[in-house]
Amino acid sequence: MSRLVAKPTATNKVGLRQQMYALVQQRLMIVMLLLLFGVVAVSVRIGWLSVMAGGEAHAASGSGDLSPRADIVDRNGVTLARTIDAWSIAVHPDRLLSNPQELAPRLHTLMPERSEAEYLEILTSGRTFSYLRRRALPELVAEVNALGEPAMEYLREPERLYPQTNLAAHILGWVNLDGEGVTGMEAVLEDQLMDPGHRSEPVALSIDSRVQAAVQSELAAAMRRFNAIGAAGIVLDAHTGELLALTSLPNFNPNAANRASDRARFNQATMGFFELGSTFKPITVAAAIDAGVVEDLSFRRDAIEPIQVGRFTIRDDHPQRRFLNVPETLVYSSNIVTARIADHLGAERMQAVFRDLHFDDPIDFELPVRGRPIWPEYWARSTVMTAGYGHGIAVSPLHLANAYATLVNGGLHRPLTLMRLSPEDVPEGERVFREETSYEMRRLLRLIVQEGTGRNADAEGFRVGGKTGTAEKAYAGGYREHALVSTFAAAFPMDDPQFVVLIMLDEPTGDAGTGGAATAGWTAAPVVARVVSRIGPLLGVIPSETRDIDTAGLRAMLWRPRGES
Repeated sequence: MSRLVAKPTATNKVGLRQQMYALVQQRLMIVMLLLLFGVVAVSVRIGWLSVMAGGEAHAASGSGDLSPRADIVDRNGVTLARTIDAWSIAVHPDRLLSNPQELAPRLHTLMPERSEAEYLEILTSGRTFSYLRRRALPELVAEVNALGEPAMEYLREPERLYPQTNLAAHILGWVNLDGEGVTGMEAVLEDQLMDPGHRSEPVALSIDSRVQAAVQSELAAAMRRFNAIGAAGIVLDAHTGELLALTSLPNFNPNAANRASDRARFNQATMGFFELGSTFKPITVAAAIDAGVVEDLSFRRDAIEPIQVGRFTIRDDHPQRRFLNVPETLVYSSNIVTARIADHLGAERMQAVFRDLHFDDPIDFELPVRGRPIWPEYWARSTVMTAGYGHGIAVSPLHLANAYATLVNGGLHRPLTLMRLSPEDVPEGERVFREETSYEMRRLLRLIVQEGTGRNADAEGFRVGGKTGTAEKAYAGGYREHALVSTFAAAFPMDDPQFVVLIMLDEPTGDAGTGGAATAGWTAAPVVARVVSRIGPLLGVIPSETRDIDTAGLRAMLWRPRGES
């Protein structure tokens, strides 16, 4: 018996596999689209946050698009001020993820200029943007970033950098956080430094950074040694009026000007007005020679006894108790004879010379912050006589330096400048003294260093000439006997004067090396010698043991005890 068996239907395995592949591919496409959509959404969100943060930062600081300023360089091209990209640290308190109570002390540890309470107030303010530190070092940025708070933001902003730190700080000044010049040449040159057409060209000052550094270091050493409360140092081209160095101490760092004291930011050289004592005596003598009051340098005047003028007594610090000629008057720094010469010169002629030297006006140069000298309201006879040796009239050290340039450069007064000049830009100047008078004063100033109170200023081979000035500081009702202003005003080389050097110490105290003396011959004069020895070769002055201005005739006028050559 036969049986019929039904054959099962064959399964289409190939078709089923294709359907499964299609389903998997469809699902993968959906997943990829979802991922792509997520990436796009995140990118849009990040872009929006960046735009908003940039806008908020700009709104908060006003400096998001600051343009770089041109560099400031010295006369040799050494950079004194430059704009660089710097970091700033900010926070978006409204997006904070960390616990403010925990984050605030950690920020205080890294940036201690604010207290924990101040940081906590910022973090809980709900504001959209707040700066935590402008001009932050990269190391600090990395440390704050390591806190792991995504609401922190790190911005790149233009920053003014002063690579020489406190060198020439009072000249340069500084800029504020919005990149605007606040004071100094940064403020004076604002338009030029920001001019898009000249921003790539550095602006050259007259300052020589090598000379500035030498003056600053020697002045600082003397200030420390003699415990002075302040000091000023100046180097000036006697023929052009260009300032090669201008230093005031105490000093400050313009990279952190906001942390400097008011005293450190005060410019002693331009805003400090002092009775500069015997440094005025050569000016009085020069005026008298020009006016014909002194016709013969060998003529002797009475210095035997002090002079009584009204309620004032004029006496000598180094009394010779005899008649003195002009070379002896300056070598021994006689107040008595200088007062007699000033008295003969008279108020009108004395004032005329002082006005020609601009002792009655603020110093004429670029820095805007400068005061007016203290000019006597009434020129009584006693006023004329004491002004002749630097009392009763107060000027800045910069006034005196310019007067000495006039005294030795042939008699021409030129305005001072902090800008480097080309030869054709040097002003002709105004005549104050005759050329012949200027030559005689060069001989007399050299004699003071060779034979008188200025011996300690003599830098070997550089033919220095100059005059000491030691004056008691004035206060209400009189003078403070032990509060001195010690100054040495000098020029070199005196056979062909090129540069004026002035050093002033405010209230120095003597030490064992000076025998306790705090006068200019012991405190300021040695600083001049050291400065000249350092800067002379830099400025092209070659020391010589054979060249010098002829002072033999003047030396022959000096009285010497019998047997002393």
